[in-house]
Amino acid sequence: MNPIRRHEKIMEVLLNQKEITVNELSEKLGVTGKTIREDLSQLEERGLILRVHGGAVLAQSDQLGILPTQAQPLATHSDEKAEIAVRACALLEPDDIIALDGGSTTLAIARAIGHLPLTVVTNDLHIIRELIPKNNIRLVVPGGYRVRNILTGPEAVAYISHLNLKKAFVSATAIHPEHGLSVYTTDSLEYKQALVRTARHVYAVADHHKFGRTALRTFAKLSDVELILTDSGLPTETAEAFREAGAAVDCG
Repeated sequence: MNPIRRHEKIMEVLLNQKEITVNELSEKLGVTGKTIREDLSQLEERGLILRVHGGAVLAQSDQLGILPTQAQPLATHSDEKAEIAVRACALLEPDDIIALDGGSTTLAIARAIGHLPLTVVTNDLHIIRELIPKNNIRLVVPGGYRVRNILTGPEAVAYISHLNLKKAFVSATAIHPEHGLSVYTTDSLEYKQALVRTARHVYAVADHHKFGRTALRTFAKLSDVELILTDSGLPTETAEAFREAGAAVDCG
C-alpha cells in the first residue's frame, strides 16, 4: 500500500474511532510500527492529527467535512457558516434545481433557504432531515450506500450525472491556489466530481480556516468553480492570492 493510501486509511479510521494506537494501525494496514509512526509524523506536520502516547487523535473533530451524528452538528465556526449560507441563498432563484453537497456549511444553507420554492438534490442525511418539513422544497435523494452521514457509491454518481442541475454548492476540506479543492477520503470524491461536471454553475462553500490548505485528494481545480463563497474572516492578502490564481472569491 502506497503512503498516500495509508494516510487516507489512517484518516478514515480516526474519523470513525477518534483515537487509534500505533499497534492497531500496524495490524489494520499490514505495515511495521516504524512505518506507522513515520506516517503519523507526516500527518501531524500537516496539522491533520495530534500525536498522543502510543497513537494519535484527530486535530479537529469536524475537519474531514463529514458531520458527526448528533442532531446539532454546526457548533464549530457556526457564525462563519451562517454568513456563507446567507451569501449562497442570495444566489438562488425561485424554481432553481440545486445540489447541496454533504457538509456542515451546506447544512447551514439548507437551514437558511426559507420559503423559496426549489428542487434540492442532496446526499447528506442531516440536510435531508432539515428539508423534509419544508413544503416548498422538492427533495431529491440519490441512491447509494451510507457512509456516516452521506450517501455515496456508483449509483449516486450515475444518478447525479443524468440530472439537469442548475447550481451546485460543493464543500471541501481544504482549498489551495495550486491544488484546488481537496478532501481526505475517497468516500465522496467521485460524487463531488459528478456535481462539478454536471451543474451549470458550481459554487464552492468553505469557511476561511480552510484556505491555503491541502488535503489528500483533489476533486476540482479552482477553474472548475465559478465562485468561492466564504466568510468575512478571510484575510485580504489570502483573498487576493486566490484571485491572482484565477479564482473568484466572495468574502463580503
